[in-house]
Amino acid sequence: MDNQNYSYPINADWTTEELIIVTKMFSLIEDVYEGGANREMVLNQYQEFKKIVQSKSEEKQLGRQFEHDSGYVLYEVVKLANTSDRKTIRMER
Repeated sequence: MDNQNYSYPINADWTTEELIIVTKMFSLIEDVYEGGANREMVLNQYQEFKKIVQSKSEEKQLGRQFEHDSGYVLYEVVKLANTSDRKTIRMER
């Protein structure tokens, strides 16, 4: 999806620091789809993301909202990062 007019799904209860961590994760997902991103950066940011979004249900909810709005899939990026041995990972559209 080439629509760049969307916002990241957020929780109003998050602190500024938590918002930054979560938005960095979504930004990296965009990078993976739009040209590639460093695999280790994705994995490290996902670990930070999971400190904020601890429940699987909240992660799925945020991931579904992000996919609906952007066309990019959180789960697929994390799965690729976990299974790839490449330094830079890219998702095909």
